[in-house]
Amino acid sequence: MDYTQLGRSGLAVSRLCLGTMNFGHWTPEADAHAIMDSARGYGINFFDTANVYGDSTGKGGTEKIIGNWFAQGGARREGTVLATKLYGDMSGLPNEGKLSALNIRRALDASLARLQTDYIDIYQFHHVDRNTPWDEIWQAMETAVTQGKILYAGSSNFAGWHIATAQAEAKRRNFTGLVSEQSIYNLLTRDIELEVIPSAVSNGLGIIPWSPLQGGLLGGVLRKENEGRRRLEGKVGEQLEKHRTAIGQYEDFCAELGHEPGDVGLAWLLHQPAVTAPIVGPRTQGQLDAAVRALTVSLDAAALARLDEIFPGRKPAPEHYAW
Repeated sequence: MDYTQLGRSGLAVSRLCLGTMNFGHWTPEADAHAIMDSARGYGINFFDTANVYGDSTGKGGTEKIIGNWFAQGGARREGTVLATKLYGDMSGLPNEGKLSALNIRRALDASLARLQTDYIDIYQFHHVDRNTPWDEIWQAMETAVTQGKILYAGSSNFAGWHIATAQAEAKRRNFTGLVSEQSIYNLLTRDIELEVIPSAVSNGLGIIPWSPLQGGLLGGVLRKENEGRRRLEGKVGEQLEKHRTAIGQYEDFCAELGHEPGDVGLAWLLHQPAVTAPIVGPRTQGQLDAAVRALTVSLDAAALARLDEIFPGRKPAPEHYAW
């Protein structure tokens, strides 16, 4: 396993991040524990979750599963770079969501209890809060850092100007600010190349892509469809019909390369200089094994150029749409 620093921080994280959104919802706790043990065996030290991820008991269930895994000992907590998120409404009551100082305090303490740990490595804003001033947000985060409850702050689903504003306000307070940004990013969805990636790079944030295979569309969906193993419906099915030609070209090109489509999709992200670690969210052990395989895929300049032909990217703004 290769490791890299998260943004401009000194924190070393694996080139793959284990996403846990399926734990409890689709993956039983015992299987989730086995997957986390296997991930650590592969050298994956970077785990991501959120307070709203749940199981049959409701929101917070996934954090409880991870906390029970930590409680088994064996340096599980000490060997894990733990990232969780807040923002989502946890109960329907006022002040039980978003980024007020009150919710940051309450949500953090609740996550610490569920995770059975006394600190979180990266505490991430799951979404921008347009109604809470940055002075209030950063003051609450500074307090949490001083208390030793968090080490770093990260964002998720921010626009480029949100990152720039957050960093400017943090700098004004002599605070570190953000070290990472989680965004949807893959060969099919490349909007963050316009402004989010340039802003992140300029401000020293590492990019942590979520949905690296676009809900399975980049994981060999047409072959699985032809074999009768998968049929997509709803929004994902609509996306498949919209991009069926390009996805077909992509799967054919992956066959020419001699690699599985999912491996190529993850490998492409690992070849993007702004990307720290794609988030892989396995439901099963087999899906984790397949994700790790992508680390061995090397794409040369010609292969990267061909992928850009199939799935055209974005130039940084404003050059993408103006001189």
